[in-house]
Amino acid sequence: MREVEVSAFVPAPPAVVERSLTPESVVEYEGSFEVREIEETSEGWTVTAGARGFAMRLDFEERENGIAYSQRGEAGPFDAMETEISVAPRDEGSRVTARSSVSLGLPVSQLTDRVAAWKRRSELRQLLDELADGT
Repeated sequence: MREVEVSAFVPAPPAVVERSLTPESVVEYEGSFEVREIEETSEGWTVTAGARGFAMRLDFEERENGIAYSQRGEAGPFDAMETEISVAPRDEGSRVTARSSVSLGLPVSQLTDRVAAWKRRSELRQLLDELADGT
């Protein structure tokens, strides 16, 4: 698995940013998939997301200072993917950090997981840009 981390300043208080981090907004802000269904569970939410005839399920849970989610099973673009988004107060706004671990589970994992991490980093940057613009 490869790990990626991106961080950005968001000019809004942590409480506002945390309210903006919903399962639906996270998937939409990343930009690769659209939300097809959201189901509330005892642990949080399960989001069915997809693009062009492809669907996957993401399990979300609230954290003390943000939100975390992972791809359920292997029915998705990754063999495994886990992401945590945390929010901390910073200079009359918030510092938002997104960390993700990804693996494609393919041969030559050093190369394929590097490509997956590159794509994931791009999605997380998109998420933080959208979050900053939307709050």
